[in-house]
Amino acid sequence: MEKRITIITHSGSFHPDDVFAVASLLLLHEGKSVMPEVVRTRDPHILQTGDFVLDVGGVYDASTNRFDHHQIDGAGVRPNRIPYASFGLVWKKYGAEIAGSPEVAGELERRLVIQIDALDNGVEAVAPLIEGVRPYLVNHVIFSYIPTWKSSEPLDEAFLVAVGFAKELLKREIRSAADKIEGERFVEEAYQNAVDKRLIMLDREYFWAEQLARHPEPLLVIYPQRENYHIKAVRDSLVSFKTRVSFPESWAGKRDVELAKVTGVPDAFFCHNKRFMVVAGSKEGALALAQKALKA
Repeated sequence: MEKRITIITHSGSFHPDDVFAVASLLLLHEGKSVMPEVVRTRDPHILQTGDFVLDVGGVYDASTNRFDHHQIDGAGVRPNRIPYASFGLVWKKYGAEIAGSPEVAGELERRLVIQIDALDNGVEAVAPLIEGVRPYLVNHVIFSYIPTWKSSEPLDEAFLVAVGFAKELLKREIRSAADKIEGERFVEEAYQNAVDKRLIMLDREYFWAEQLARHPEPLLVIYPQRENYHIKAVRDSLVSFKTRVSFPESWAGKRDVELAKVTGVPDAFFCHNKRFMVVAGSKEGALALAQKALKA
């Protein structure tokens, strides 16, 4: 009979940090013959029996799978000054194994883990730009699983429901990150092979924005989507909607016959009123629109 594996975290209310740390370890063991049991307690005697102890116990020791960060000196700080919380500590040790590669694990570290660790350590990593408008983050999703004062749902049951959500989200983010990284190789190849590096032609709708933003020349990108071809302006930065070029003002908001007339391209289909995207019915039409935009 195989030994039972236990993942222990603290009892009481929960946070995104402990929810995602537990979800990560459940993913680590998914498909194996023994799935871990999740225990929520603060009893020091029970803590000693855990195979993994997260966010409780006052010890960080990756070699013995102790992942707390509440010690006076914490459990380490990243180069960007975001301290590690339990999720980050678990991901630091097991992320590459869970995600399938160090590259995918690194993508999730930047996309998800750092944000959750920052919040748990009281670091404001996102500042609102408009008064009264704050971003709705994955942290808020997890907090929505905490029973309200009117609920009779046991906290431990609510915790496991939140862990189930976090586990599925991690799966999707891992798949998305893996596909993004693979697609960026094709985007880079298209950039390297482009005769006019202002205009990048792709054979699929890869995750192209970040890769093309690394190069100074690309202004427009063309790719097929369903039966049409999209032409989009490359952004200066992923943290801004500002594009390196805009389509002509006379195209803005026009579609079908009206757009075809003003552009001279018969299958011109639609131009966004913000002038960052145009759609054509064919590859040839898309190329014609792109060339006209570059000459405008």
